[in-house]
Amino acid sequence: MKMNILGFITGLLFGLGLLLAGMANPAKVQGFLDLAGLWDPSLAFVMGGGIGVSIIFFTLAKRTPKTLLTHEDMKLPTSVVIDKRLILGSALFGIGWGIGGICPGPALVAVGTGSLGGVLFAAAMLVGMLIFERLQKKA
Repeated sequence: MKMNILGFITGLLFGLGLLLAGMANPAKVQGFLDLAGLWDPSLAFVMGGGIGVSIIFFTLAKRTPKTLLTHEDMKLPTSVVIDKRLILGSALFGIGWGIGGICPGPALVAVGTGSLGGVLFAAAMLVGMLIFERLQKKA
């Protein structure tokens, strides 16, 4: 129960931050990605803030064997391999983000606000995840 409450509060704060930053607004995101047109640099501050906070807390997390609130084992990524799969996945993510103007976190926030575009994006994302899982089982 404690984990569910923490997860809910964390998700709520994250979603609120995405809404306030404009990350759930595809037009704002596409304006940020449109370097050759009417570029909107405001999301660079959001990204810079996120990276700055992440660097601090990931550095602290590497030194801590247990999580602070639940005292579970810390589970951080360990792979440093940059392979074809990572590059292809990153490229597909970036292309989808540029075309749709939205990525998975903001898509779920948009679903919560009742946005039809968010619902369609989330549905397409789930279909893509299912296809990936099926391909992984065959490989």
